[in-house]
Amino acid sequence: QVQLVESGGGLVQAGGSLRLSCVVSGRTFSNYAMGWFRQAPGKEREFVAGISRAGGRVRYTDAVKGRFTIARDNAKNTVALQMNSLKPEDTAVYYCAADLRVNPTGVTTTTEYDYWGQGTQVTVSS
Repeated sequence: QVQLVESGGGLVQAGGSLRLSCVVSGRTFSNYAMGWFRQAPGKEREFVAGISRAGGRVRYTDAVKGRFTIARDNAKNTVALQMNSLKPEDTAVYYCAADLRVNPTGVTTTTEYDYWGQGTQVTVSS
């Protein structure tokens, strides 16, 4: 059984920063590409950022390019999302997800991931 546990969410003013972390247990972490998604009230879950198994490829949705950075540490089974210059429209529940099926250098940008965390709330006030 694979478990993903997010942490680091909270309330921050516009322009501020937060760092989300996700710890993965249960399987070999380096076998998974990892992604961060978010879901705002009344909206569909959307891709935010993803990173390939060894970290050599990253992808971001256009709305966060230049502000968010995804990174992974395969020795610690963790993936992080550094979020800078936060905006009110970044407010959402953020989810960590693991993808076993994508090729070793790929990053999936749809919600077709195999395992999901429980989510962590990020609220950005104006």
